[in-house]
Amino acid sequence: MNTLYERLGGAAGIASIVDDIVAAHLNNPVIKARFLPYLDRPERVEEIKKHNRDFLGAGSGGPEKYTGRSMLETHRGMNISEAEYMAVMDDIMAVLEKHGIDESARKDVLAITFALKGDVIRQ
Repeated sequence: MNTLYERLGGAAGIASIVDDIVAAHLNNPVIKARFLPYLDRPERVEEIKKHNRDFLGAGSGGPEKYTGRSMLETHRGMNISEAEYMAVMDDIMAVLEKHGIDESARKDVLAITFALKGDVIRQ
């Protein structure tokens, strides 16, 4: 069986998925206010995308190395609500479906992201 990394399309597939997730967040009325300030700092947007590519790549069995902060450190002080967390999840799932990622791989990503929920919400 292929790894989740392979099922997500490897480095190129993950890069495209991350680009579309960030775009979706910027258009999602529930969470876009958290992301809009980054538009004035394109280098910060690219840094966020790189961290997300590395995080998703490493976490799905790829060769990438994630060197960013932990989920808890990243989200500390943001006081993210359940509704915001679910909006992010909805964006991720919609992007995976748009990219033709099969249901099994989408469920694997969903399980991983739900495992991180406690490090994200209300921190």
